[in-house]
Amino acid sequence: MGTAPRPREQPGDRERPSEIVQAERLKITEVFLSLQGESRSVGWPTVFIRLTGCPLRCTYCDTAYAFHGGEWRSIPELVDEARAHGVRHVCVTGGEPLAQKRCLVLLSALCDAGFEVSLETSGALDVGAVDPRVSRVLDLKTPGSGELARNRWENLALLTPRDQVKFVLRDRADYDWAKRTVAEHGLAARCEVLFSPSFGELSPRELADWIVADRLPVRFQLQLHKLLWGDEPGR
Repeated sequence: MGTAPRPREQPGDRERPSEIVQAERLKITEVFLSLQGESRSVGWPTVFIRLTGCPLRCTYCDTAYAFHGGEWRSIPELVDEARAHGVRHVCVTGGEPLAQKRCLVLLSALCDAGFEVSLETSGALDVGAVDPRVSRVLDLKTPGSGELARNRWENLALLTPRDQVKFVLRDRADYDWAKRTVAEHGLAARCEVLFSPSFGELSPRELADWIVADRLPVRFQLQLHKLLWGDEPGR
């Protein structure tokens, strides 16, 4: 007597339940309420959702604690927690948030919930699929960062007036490079450009003097949260 044919295996049959659950979640380092310390939203009470993990290792990184660890959180849970804080602004940051593909879903969910959403990204990964309602803050890596080669230059053509480009500068060489980059790519005509001194490395007054002397079409900024709370995590 012949044996009955085995049912054809369906896509996903081999996925374990734990893998399915994790695919609907993000690895999160912390969620907290603070003041936005930089970008055009500086000073606004803001909920920060910090994703875990980053493929870059910038010399001046101040969030290395987000490289590892974290816990799995569902997207609805994150939206509910943001809503519970009762403020308008939400910033999704890292690490490098776009290193987790489900970050795109989180960004859209936050926009759908009515938040004013910004994304802080290194610019090393494609920003083309980010919800157009999100303000993308693209951190171009200078020579002094040690990660210049990771810049994804194709991202610059995708920028709109809703977006921002940030340069963190360690010294005069970084400044001169950033000044050339702004001019060569016409960044000031495309979106807002931000120049920041690397905290504790470049004198803010010196950077301000350079910008004024060169009459650059950029916004000077300091990290407000560093002035208020130093390097304290979650502030």
